[in-house]
Amino acid sequence: MYACFFLPASPFSLQPENFFMKFLIVQSAFIGDVVLATPLVEKLCRFFPEAEIDFLLRKGNEKLLAGHPHLRRVYIWNKKQEKYAGLFRILRALRKERYDWVINCQRFAASGLLTIFSGAIHTVGFDKNPFSFAFSRRTAHRFGTREYPVHEVERNLQLIEHLTDRSFERPKLYPHPADYEKAESLAGGRPYVCIAPTSVWFTKQFPAHKWVELTDKIPSGHLVFLLGGKEDAGACDQICAASGRTSIRSLAGQLSFLESAALMQGAAMNYANDSAPVHIASAVNAPITAVFCSTIPAFGFTPLSDRSFVVETTDQLDCRPCGLHGRRACPRGHFACAESIGVERFPEP
Repeated sequence: MYACFFLPASPFSLQPENFFMKFLIVQSAFIGDVVLATPLVEKLCRFFPEAEIDFLLRKGNEKLLAGHPHLRRVYIWNKKQEKYAGLFRILRALRKERYDWVINCQRFAASGLLTIFSGAIHTVGFDKNPFSFAFSRRTAHRFGTREYPVHEVERNLQLIEHLTDRSFERPKLYPHPADYEKAESLAGGRPYVCIAPTSVWFTKQFPAHKWVELTDKIPSGHLVFLLGGKEDAGACDQICAASGRTSIRSLAGQLSFLESAALMQGAAMNYANDSAPVHIASAVNAPITAVFCSTIPAFGFTPLSDRSFVVETTDQLDCRPCGLHGRRACPRGHFACAESIGVERFPEP
């Protein structure tokens, strides 16, 4: 177990009974969203070292938090196959717990219903949630600008400012010793880089031929590992086949989340689209270069590692950004936001 350290400077009344609180964090969106909610766990643990902290996420993401030292319980919501039946089952379990605080990191209706019917003494969430009128506290959800960016972690931490303070907290994941052993066995003592070349959204993906150019630019003494899920195996195999190097290998679908995190932590550099691997790298303070195509850094999803870089087009495109999450195809057909980015702008390992 990892130690939790208490920081005394809090606006919340720190009476002895407040140490023994029960918190539930709700983030049932995608992989990166879960990672960017982990600062709440870390900060609550520091301020309330005796508290019981639970987490609710969607089925498929639970292995991110496997064996997490600060979590008592992880609730798994199968939103894809039994969204509402699963919701009612979880609600029955939550109401038995009688949480002091349910902290909702989402802006969508289903999570709002879960929050208000959870039986918690207090609830907090973003004002953009359609059921936020019934929360005990509402927090303004705002995106930043190019001049004044607001990171997603900052938005999430605002939900517990009244309980803690305004200090920043990084995301954090906890790979197990076996995960690091797996990473070491793959590397075999050689330096390496990791590339996560895909995304759920087409317009977030740096084009495959550009990734091939990048792999050819990486020093020959480095191994190159391509990361992704099972659904990304075909794309990763195509990049491997088109690359001019022999020291490249696709690991798509072969590693768990925490094994991937451990591998990324030991890399000389990681390269990824504006997607979950960027945040996984940040959560283990791994070196990371994030490439932004149709989306922009001002949305608040930039990397947070000590050694991190952002690469984006320098062209002034009136169509960028074309959406918050990216699109399945370029609306203009030219995909200039990605094609105009040269691989020479990527930092070397």
